[in-house]
Amino acid sequence: MILINLLPHREARRKRRKAAYFAGLGVAAAAGLAIVGVWYLVLQQMTSAQQERNAFLGTEIKKLEVQIKDIATLRAEIESLKARQKAVEDLQIDRNVPVHVLNELVKQTPEGIYFTSVKQDGQNLVVAGVAQTNERVSEFLRNTANNSEWLIKPELVEIKVANPQGQPAGSREQKRLFDFSVRLAVKRPQDKDKAAEAAPGMPKPASAASAASAAVAKKA
Repeated sequence: MILINLLPHREARRKRRKAAYFAGLGVAAAAGLAIVGVWYLVLQQMTSAQQERNAFLGTEIKKLEVQIKDIATLRAEIESLKARQKAVEDLQIDRNVPVHVLNELVKQTPEGIYFTSVKQDGQNLVVAGVAQTNERVSEFLRNTANNSEWLIKPELVEIKVANPQGQPAGSREQKRLFDFSVRLAVKRPQDKDKAAEAAPGMPKPASAASAASAAVAKKA
């Protein structure tokens, strides 16, 4: 019987397996490091590209902010110019309104009334005067409410018995007069034109004059 010693062969095989195992581990580690390195480089490149884009966007945003400020300044200047233009146009339109107002007061004021003051504040007009009778004041209110082209919305502010100078309050010869005050609205030329275009044939409402006349009768 022949005996063969296989121990050296087994030991050599074990060593080869062990070497192959460690070699595989080394290859796997190297491959892993290579993959990690490549992925790191890719991330670095992507980060750099994103940073460049962010820097570009920041620069463009700053440019847009400057442009927005310029646009806001231009808009403010445009609004200011529009306001000035409107003010000039309003002055141009309204320059003849006082003439029309005085002309209307002359036309619509009945006999037996004279004015002591006429004050205009924008589109509001307040007239004060003396009337012989309450009916004269009522007629003035009706005229301005129904017949006037420039004076509208008459409103009686006050009416009271006047005491002429030089006569005592209880004198029988005292002539009875009435102090009155009336508030009116003044039409602007553009409002007048719009009203004429909207309803050229419609009569003006007499509700304001009727109410004012009732107030005159009540205060008397």
